Amino acid sequence: MRIGIVCYPTYGGSGVLATELGLALARNGHQVHFITYRRPVRLSAFHENVTFHEVTGEDYPLFEYPPYDTALASKMVDVVKFEKLDLLHVHYAIPHATVAYVAKKILLSEGRYVPYITTLHGTDITIVGNNNTFAPVVEFSINKSDGVTAVSESLRQQTCDFFNINKEIRVIYNFIDFDRFTKSNKDHFKKAIAPEGERILLHISNFRKLKRVEDVIHVFKKVHEKLPSKLILIGDGPERHNMEELCRKLELCHEVRFLGKQDAIEELLAIADLFVMPSESESFGLAALEAMACEVPVVSSNAGGLPEVNIHGETGLLSEVGDVEQMAKNALTILENEEVLQRFRANALAQAKRFDIKNILPEYEAYYEEVLRTAVYAPSEEY
Repeated sequence: MRIGIVCYPTYGGSGVLATELGLALARNGHQVHFITYRRPVRLSAFHENVTFHEVTGEDYPLFEYPPYDTALASKMVDVVKFEKLDLLHVHYAIPHATVAYVAKKILLSEGRYVPYITTLHGTDITIVGNNNTFAPVVEFSINKSDGVTAVSESLRQQTCDFFNINKEIRVIYNFIDFDRFTKSNKDHFKKAIAPEGERILLHISNFRKLKRVEDVIHVFKKVHEKLPSKLILIGDGPERHNMEELCRKLELCHEVRFLGKQDAIEELLAIADLFVMPSESESFGLAALEAMACEVPVVSSNAGGLPEVNIHGETGLLSEVGDVEQMAKNALTILENEEVLQRFRANALAQAKRFDIKNILPEYEAYYEEVLRTAVYAPSEEY
Protein backbone atom coordinates (compact mmCIF):
# COMPACT_ATOMS: atom_id res chain seq x y z
CA MET A 1 0.00 0.00 0.00
CA ARG A 2 0.96 3.63 -0.49
CA ILE A 3 0.15 5.39 2.78
CA GLY A 4 0.29 9.05 3.80
CA ILE A 5 0.87 9.66 7.51
CA VAL A 6 0.04 13.07 8.96
CA CYS A 7 1.21 13.80 12.50
CA TYR A 8 2.83 16.26 14.85
CA PRO A 9 6.61 15.79 14.62
CA THR A 10 7.36 16.55 18.27
CA TYR A 11 8.16 14.38 21.31
CA GLY A 12 4.52 13.78 22.24
CA GLY A 13 3.06 10.28 22.16
CA SER A 14 1.01 10.80 19.00
CA GLY A 15 4.03 11.80 16.95
CA VAL A 16 6.14 8.97 18.36
CA LEU A 17 3.50 6.34 17.61
CA ALA A 18 2.83 7.71 14.12
CA THR A 19 6.51 7.69 13.25
CA GLU A 20 7.20 4.23 14.64
CA LEU A 21 4.12 2.89 12.86
CA GLY A 22 5.26 4.41 9.57
CA LEU A 23 8.74 2.94 9.91
CA ALA A 24 7.31 -0.50 10.70
CA LEU A 25 5.00 -0.31 7.69
CA ALA A 26 7.96 0.64 5.51
CA ARG A 27 9.95 -2.34 6.77
CA ASN A 28 7.00 -4.50 5.69
CA GLY A 29 7.29 -3.17 2.17
CA HIS A 30 4.64 -0.43 2.15
CA GLN A 31 5.44 2.99 0.69
CA VAL A 32 5.10 5.52 3.51
CA HIS A 33 4.91 9.29 3.11
CA PHE A 34 5.14 11.50 6.21
CA ILE A 35 3.45 14.89 5.82
CA THR A 36 4.15 17.47 8.53
CA TYR A 37 5.90 20.78 9.22
CA ARG A 38 9.18 19.28 10.48
CA ARG A 39 10.98 15.97 10.25
CA PRO A 40 9.63 13.76 13.10
CA VAL A 41 12.11 13.29 15.94
CA ARG A 42 12.34 9.53 15.44
CA LEU A 43 12.81 9.87 11.69
CA SER A 44 16.45 10.78 12.03
CA ALA A 45 18.06 8.66 9.31
CA PHE A 46 17.41 7.36 5.82
CA HIS A 47 14.85 4.57 5.65
CA GLU A 48 13.92 2.59 2.59
CA ASN A 49 10.30 3.10 1.46
CA VAL A 50 9.99 6.31 3.53
CA THR A 51 9.60 9.84 2.16
CA PHE A 52 9.22 13.03 4.18
CA HIS A 53 7.18 15.94 2.78
CA GLU A 54 7.63 19.21 4.63
CA VAL A 55 4.67 21.56 4.96
CA THR A 56 5.79 25.15 4.59
CA GLY A 57 3.70 28.25 5.20
CA GLU A 58 3.94 31.76 3.85
CA ASP A 59 4.28 34.90 5.91
CA TYR A 60 1.94 37.64 4.78
CA PRO A 61 1.17 40.93 6.56
CA LEU A 62 -2.55 40.17 6.53
CA PHE A 63 -2.09 37.02 8.63
CA GLU A 64 -1.42 37.35 12.34
CA TYR A 65 -0.71 33.61 12.31
CA PRO A 66 0.38 31.62 9.22
CA PRO A 67 -2.56 29.49 7.95
CA TYR A 68 -1.05 26.06 8.63
CA ASP A 69 -4.31 24.21 8.01
CA THR A 70 -4.52 25.57 4.47
CA ALA A 71 -0.88 24.80 3.73
CA LEU A 72 -1.29 21.27 5.11
CA ALA A 73 -4.41 20.61 3.03
CA SER A 74 -2.63 21.75 -0.13
CA LYS A 75 0.38 19.56 0.63
CA MET A 76 -1.83 16.54 1.33
CA VAL A 77 -3.61 16.99 -1.99
CA ASP A 78 -0.29 17.35 -3.80
CA VAL A 79 1.24 14.24 -2.22
CA VAL A 80 -1.87 12.11 -2.78
CA LYS A 81 -2.00 13.08 -6.47
CA PHE A 82 1.65 12.79 -7.39
CA GLU A 83 2.65 9.90 -5.12
CA LYS A 84 -0.59 8.04 -5.95
CA LEU A 85 -1.46 7.33 -2.33
CA ASP A 86 -4.07 4.73 -1.47
CA LEU A 87 -5.09 6.26 1.84
CA LEU A 88 -4.27 8.87 4.48
CA HIS A 89 -3.74 8.07 8.14
CA VAL A 90 -3.98 11.17 10.32
CA HIS A 91 -2.88 11.19 13.96
CA TYR A 92 -4.48 13.56 16.48
CA ALA A 93 -7.90 14.90 15.59
CA ILE A 94 -7.03 18.62 15.66
CA PRO A 95 -6.52 19.84 12.99
CA HIS A 96 -5.49 16.76 11.04
CA ALA A 97 -8.87 15.05 10.75
CA THR A 98 -10.51 18.29 9.63
CA VAL A 99 -7.78 19.03 7.12
CA ALA A 100 -7.97 15.47 5.78
CA TYR A 101 -11.67 15.97 5.12
CA VAL A 102 -10.93 19.17 3.18
CA ALA A 103 -8.20 17.41 1.19
CA LYS A 104 -10.55 14.53 0.45
CA LYS A 105 -13.20 16.92 -0.88
CA ILE A 106 -10.69 18.68 -3.12
CA LEU A 107 -9.51 15.37 -4.53
CA LEU A 108 -13.09 14.21 -4.97
CA SER A 109 -13.80 17.28 -7.10
CA GLU A 110 -11.03 16.03 -9.39
CA GLY A 111 -12.52 12.54 -9.59
CA ARG A 112 -10.33 10.80 -7.01
CA TYR A 113 -11.65 9.24 -3.80
CA VAL A 114 -8.98 8.75 -1.14
CA PRO A 115 -10.18 7.54 2.27
CA TYR A 116 -8.69 8.77 5.51
CA ILE A 117 -8.34 7.11 8.90
CA THR A 118 -8.20 9.18 12.09
CA THR A 119 -6.36 7.89 15.14
CA LEU A 120 -7.34 9.50 18.43
CA HIS A 121 -4.54 9.79 20.95
CA GLY A 122 -5.92 11.43 24.07
CA THR A 123 -5.69 15.15 24.67
CA ASP A 124 -7.14 15.77 21.21
CA ILE A 125 -10.35 14.41 22.77
CA THR A 126 -10.11 14.84 26.54
CA ILE A 127 -8.77 18.40 26.67
CA VAL A 128 -8.49 20.20 23.34
CA GLY A 129 -11.34 18.48 21.56
CA ASN A 130 -13.69 18.83 24.51
CA ASN A 131 -13.31 22.61 24.40
CA ASN A 132 -16.53 24.18 23.13
CA THR A 133 -14.51 26.16 20.61
CA PHE A 134 -13.39 23.01 18.81
CA ALA A 135 -15.97 20.37 19.74
CA PRO A 136 -18.35 20.74 16.75
CA VAL A 137 -15.48 20.53 14.26
CA VAL A 138 -13.89 17.56 16.03
CA GLU A 139 -17.18 15.67 16.12
CA PHE A 140 -17.84 16.40 12.44
CA SER A 141 -14.34 15.36 11.36
CA ILE A 142 -14.46 12.08 13.29
CA ASN A 143 -17.85 11.20 11.83
CA LYS A 144 -16.63 11.98 8.31
CA SER A 145 -13.55 9.78 8.68
CA ASP A 146 -13.58 6.54 6.72
CA GLY A 147 -12.07 4.79 9.71
CA VAL A 148 -11.43 5.76 13.33
CA THR A 149 -9.11 4.16 15.87
CA ALA A 150 -8.34 4.90 19.50
CA VAL A 151 -5.24 3.85 21.44
CA SER A 152 -7.17 2.45 24.41
CA GLU A 153 -10.63 1.29 25.42
CA SER A 154 -10.75 4.15 27.92
CA LEU A 155 -10.21 6.73 25.17
CA ARG A 156 -12.79 5.07 22.93
CA GLN A 157 -15.36 5.32 25.72
CA GLN A 158 -14.46 8.94 26.53
CA THR A 159 -14.85 9.90 22.87
CA CYS A 160 -18.32 8.38 22.77
CA ASP A 161 -19.20 10.11 26.05
CA PHE A 162 -18.01 13.54 24.89
CA PHE A 163 -19.35 13.50 21.33
CA ASN A 164 -22.24 12.19 19.29
CA ILE A 165 -20.26 9.66 17.25
CA ASN A 166 -21.97 7.61 14.56
CA LYS A 167 -18.85 5.70 13.50
CA GLU A 168 -17.37 2.54 14.96
CA ILE A 169 -14.16 3.35 16.84
CA ARG A 170 -11.70 0.49 16.63
CA VAL A 171 -9.32 0.08 19.57
CA ILE A 172 -5.79 -0.61 18.36
CA TYR A 173 -3.35 -0.27 21.22
CA ASN A 174 -0.08 1.59 21.22
CA PHE A 175 2.91 -0.66 20.71
CA ILE A 176 6.56 -1.15 21.57
CA ASP A 177 9.49 -1.92 19.30
CA PHE A 178 11.61 -4.49 21.13
CA ASP A 179 14.44 -4.00 18.66
CA ARG A 180 14.94 -0.71 20.46
CA PHE A 181 13.35 -0.96 23.90
CA THR A 182 15.11 -3.86 25.58
CA LYS A 183 17.00 -3.84 28.85
CA SER A 184 20.74 -3.62 28.26
CA ASN A 185 23.74 -3.60 30.56
CA LYS A 186 24.54 0.00 31.45
CA ASP A 187 26.12 -0.63 34.85
CA HIS A 188 28.88 1.90 34.21
CA PHE A 189 26.26 4.56 33.58
CA LYS A 190 24.24 3.49 36.61
CA LYS A 191 27.30 3.87 38.86
CA ALA A 192 27.77 7.42 37.59
CA ILE A 193 24.22 8.30 38.67
CA ALA A 194 24.00 6.14 41.79
CA PRO A 195 27.59 5.47 42.95
CA GLU A 196 26.48 3.91 46.25
CA GLY A 197 23.95 1.55 44.67
CA GLU A 198 20.98 3.83 45.36
CA ARG A 199 17.63 2.97 43.79
CA ILE A 200 16.89 5.04 40.67
CA LEU A 201 13.40 6.44 40.06
CA LEU A 202 12.67 7.87 36.62
CA HIS A 203 10.01 10.04 35.01
CA ILE A 204 9.57 11.08 31.37
CA SER A 205 7.09 13.70 30.16
CA ASN A 206 6.59 17.02 28.41
CA PHE A 207 6.33 18.79 31.78
CA ARG A 208 2.77 20.00 31.34
CA LYS A 209 0.53 20.50 34.37
CA LEU A 210 -1.55 17.41 33.63
CA LYS A 211 1.59 15.25 33.98
CA ARG A 212 1.81 16.33 37.66
CA VAL A 213 5.61 16.31 37.79
CA GLU A 214 5.42 17.97 41.21
CA ASP A 215 3.86 14.72 42.47
CA VAL A 216 6.87 12.82 41.15
CA ILE A 217 9.18 15.04 43.19
CA HIS A 218 7.07 14.78 46.35
CA VAL A 219 6.86 10.99 45.97
CA PHE A 220 10.62 10.86 45.55
CA LYS A 221 11.17 12.96 48.66
CA LYS A 222 9.18 10.50 50.75
CA VAL A 223 11.00 7.53 49.21
CA HIS A 224 14.38 9.18 49.71
CA GLU A 225 13.66 9.69 53.40
CA LYS A 226 13.29 5.92 53.82
CA LEU A 227 15.61 4.52 51.14
CA PRO A 228 18.82 5.76 49.47
CA SER A 229 17.66 6.81 46.03
CA LYS A 230 18.09 9.14 43.06
CA LEU A 231 15.56 10.70 40.67
CA ILE A 232 16.03 11.24 36.93
CA LEU A 233 13.63 13.61 35.15
CA ILE A 234 13.63 13.43 31.35
CA GLY A 235 11.86 15.93 29.13
CA ASP A 236 11.14 19.62 29.01
CA GLY A 237 8.18 21.93 28.95
CA PRO A 238 6.32 24.77 30.64
CA GLU A 239 6.58 23.36 34.17
CA ARG A 240 10.29 22.58 34.18
CA HIS A 241 11.36 25.86 35.83
CA ASN A 242 8.76 25.40 38.56
CA MET A 243 10.01 21.87 39.18
CA GLU A 244 13.60 23.05 39.47
CA GLU A 245 12.44 25.62 42.02
CA LEU A 246 10.56 22.93 43.92
CA CYS A 247 13.69 20.76 44.13
CA ARG A 248 15.64 23.71 45.53
CA LYS A 249 12.92 24.41 48.07
CA LEU A 250 12.90 20.77 49.19
CA GLU A 251 16.72 20.67 49.20
CA LEU A 252 16.82 17.79 46.75
CA CYS A 253 19.10 19.30 44.11
CA HIS A 254 21.91 16.82 44.74
CA GLU A 255 19.55 13.86 44.41
CA VAL A 256 17.62 14.90 41.28
CA ARG A 257 18.94 15.08 37.72
CA PHE A 258 17.08 17.15 35.08
CA LEU A 259 18.29 15.72 31.76
CA GLY A 260 15.98 17.59 29.37
CA LYS A 261 14.90 16.05 26.08
CA GLN A 262 16.69 12.82 25.22
CA ASP A 263 16.56 10.62 22.13
CA ALA A 264 18.17 7.44 23.51
CA ILE A 265 15.76 7.07 26.42
CA GLU A 266 16.13 3.28 26.33
CA GLU A 267 19.67 3.72 27.69
CA LEU A 268 18.28 5.68 30.64
CA LEU A 269 15.48 3.21 31.23
CA ALA A 270 18.12 0.48 31.38
CA ILE A 271 19.43 1.88 34.68
CA ALA A 272 16.06 2.63 36.31
CA ASP A 273 14.48 0.63 39.13
CA LEU A 274 11.07 2.31 39.03
CA PHE A 275 9.07 4.47 36.62
CA VAL A 276 6.77 7.08 38.18
CA MET A 277 3.74 8.35 36.20
CA PRO A 278 1.20 10.30 38.31
CA SER A 279 -0.67 11.90 35.36
CA GLU A 280 -4.17 13.27 35.82
CA SER A 281 -4.97 12.35 32.21
CA GLU A 282 -3.35 9.58 30.18
CA SER A 283 -5.07 7.96 27.23
CA PHE A 284 -2.68 5.02 27.20
CA GLY A 285 0.71 5.61 28.82
CA LEU A 286 3.27 4.95 26.09
CA ALA A 287 6.14 6.09 28.30
CA ALA A 288 5.11 3.53 30.91
CA LEU A 289 5.02 0.80 28.27
CA GLU A 290 8.52 1.71 27.10
CA ALA A 291 9.70 1.46 30.69
CA MET A 292 8.06 -1.93 31.14
CA ALA A 293 9.73 -3.22 27.98
CA CYS A 294 13.04 -2.38 29.68
CA GLU A 295 11.91 -4.37 32.75
CA VAL A 296 11.08 -1.31 34.85
CA PRO A 297 7.94 -1.61 37.03
CA VAL A 298 5.57 1.35 37.18
CA VAL A 299 3.96 3.33 39.99
CA SER A 300 1.21 5.39 38.40
CA SER A 301 -2.16 7.01 38.81
CA ASN A 302 -5.24 5.10 37.65
CA ALA A 303 -6.11 7.77 35.05
CA GLY A 304 -7.53 6.94 31.63
CA GLY A 305 -5.95 3.96 29.93
CA LEU A 306 -3.16 3.41 32.45
CA PRO A 307 -4.93 0.45 34.15
CA GLU A 308 -5.02 -1.24 30.72
CA VAL A 309 -1.22 -1.08 30.59
CA ASN A 310 -0.02 -1.10 34.21
CA ILE A 311 -1.70 -4.06 35.89
CA HIS A 312 -2.11 -3.34 39.60
CA GLY A 313 -0.17 -5.76 41.77
CA GLU A 314 1.58 -7.37 38.80
CA THR A 315 3.51 -4.89 36.64
CA GLY A 316 3.34 -2.08 39.19
CA LEU A 317 0.91 -0.36 41.51
CA LEU A 318 -1.90 2.13 40.89
CA SER A 319 -3.40 4.85 43.09
CA GLU A 320 -5.78 7.77 42.82
CA VAL A 321 -4.62 10.92 41.04
CA GLY A 322 -2.85 13.21 43.51
CA ASP A 323 -2.45 10.61 46.27
CA VAL A 324 1.25 11.23 46.82
CA GLU A 325 1.26 9.39 50.14
CA GLN A 326 -0.05 6.18 48.59
CA MET A 327 2.26 6.46 45.59
CA ALA A 328 5.26 6.75 47.89
CA LYS A 329 4.12 3.68 49.85
CA ASN A 330 3.66 1.81 46.57
CA ALA A 331 7.15 2.80 45.46
CA LEU A 332 8.68 1.56 48.71
CA THR A 333 6.70 -1.69 48.48
CA ILE A 334 8.44 -2.42 45.18
CA LEU A 335 11.89 -1.01 45.95
CA GLU A 336 12.61 -2.14 49.49
CA ASN A 337 12.76 -5.85 48.74
CA GLU A 338 14.99 -7.10 45.92
CA GLU A 339 12.94 -10.26 45.40
CA VAL A 340 9.74 -8.22 45.08
CA LEU A 341 11.44 -5.83 42.66
CA GLN A 342 12.63 -8.70 40.45
CA ARG A 343 9.14 -10.21 40.37
CA PHE A 344 7.65 -6.88 39.27
CA ARG A 345 10.40 -6.52 36.65
CA ALA A 346 9.60 -9.91 35.13
CA ASN A 347 5.86 -9.20 35.10
CA ALA A 348 6.41 -5.78 33.50
CA LEU A 349 8.35 -7.36 30.63
CA ALA A 350 5.75 -10.08 30.12
CA GLN A 351 2.96 -7.49 29.92
CA ALA A 352 4.95 -5.29 27.53
CA LYS A 353 5.38 -8.23 25.14
CA ARG A 354 1.61 -8.21 24.58
CA PHE A 355 2.10 -4.83 22.89
CA ASP A 356 5.01 -5.89 20.69
CA ILE A 357 4.83 -4.05 17.38
CA LYS A 358 4.93 -7.45 15.68
CA ASN A 359 1.51 -8.13 17.24
CA ILE A 360 -0.03 -4.68 16.69
CA LEU A 361 1.20 -3.91 13.15
CA PRO A 362 -0.95 -6.64 11.53
CA GLU A 363 -4.00 -5.07 13.18
CA TYR A 364 -3.28 -1.76 11.45
CA GLU A 365 -2.59 -3.45 8.11
CA ALA A 366 -5.84 -5.41 8.33
CA TYR A 367 -7.73 -2.24 9.23
CA TYR A 368 -6.24 -0.37 6.27
CA GLU A 369 -7.35 -3.15 3.96
CA GLU A 370 -10.82 -3.16 5.51
CA VAL A 371 -11.20 0.60 5.04
CA LEU A 372 -9.96 0.44 1.45
CA ARG A 373 -12.43 -2.35 0.78
CA THR A 374 -15.46 -0.69 2.40
CA ALA A 375 -14.87 3.07 1.86
CA VAL A 376 -16.82 3.27 -1.34
CA TYR A 377 -17.63 6.63 -2.90
CA ALA A 378 -21.19 7.75 -2.15
CA PRO A 379 -23.02 10.68 -3.80
CA SER A 380 -23.58 12.19 -0.34
CA GLU A 381 -19.84 12.80 -0.17
CA GLU A 382 -20.27 15.61 -2.67
CA TYR A 383 -21.93 17.77 -0.05
